[in-house]
Amino acid sequence: MIFIIIFAVAFIVLAVIFLMGKGDKLIAGYNTASEEEKKEVIILRLRILMAIISVITAAYVSILPIIGNNVKAHMGALAVFFLVTIIFVILANTWAKKK
Repeated sequence: MIFIIIFAVAFIVLAVIFLMGKGDKLIAGYNTASEEEKKEVIILRLRILMAIISVITAAYVSILPIIGNNVKAHMGALAVFFLVTIIFVILANTWAKKK
């Protein structure tokens, strides 16, 4: 239980870091992009998306102990988490890009 709390708090802290504008180097792909590629990204929107997905991840990790040993509930929660992740990947590649 302590591990889950630490993990959830870490993701909340990560969300705050993104919202403060200090976590650009933690965004996979953005930190290794060239300057030309970075100019194609609206970094504020990408930070917002990363902060939201961090909070969602913290919530997902937090509900796992509540679910307990119910396999169907675990599979449902995992399916919803994957769906939300896919939606955020799409948003990061569309909404957070300059047109």
